[in-house]
Amino acid sequence: MNQVILVGRLCKEPEIETIEESKKRSIVTIAINRSFKNSEGIYEADFIRCILWNNIALNTFEYCHTGDVIGIKGRLQTRNYENEEKNRKFIMEVIAEKVTFLSSAKNSEKETKE
Repeated sequence: MNQVILVGRLCKEPEIETIEESKKRSIVTIAINRSFKNSEGIYEADFIRCILWNNIALNTFEYCHTGDVIGIKGRLQTRNYENEEKNRKFIMEVIAEKVTFLSSAKNSEKETKE
């Protein structure tokens, strides 16, 4: 079974692109804090690349912004390509099947100020 569930913050504003006529795609990166500190006592984060398609991509583009916390349920996928120097590169990414909007960075700032 290939299933992944992630919760993290959007690293930048989602962008949307059209692939062919009817397919929409958004590639987002989410930052996920690790549950332990490194040797210097700092929590590090992992940055995970996620691919969103069609309605999931459109809704995320419209309603989510940098810093918002989202949940992604999906599957891992690997692919490879050849770079300009003719070296084969491998990428692992999450193909989103469901995105849940958990909190807005703007609402968090507003609650903190009040």
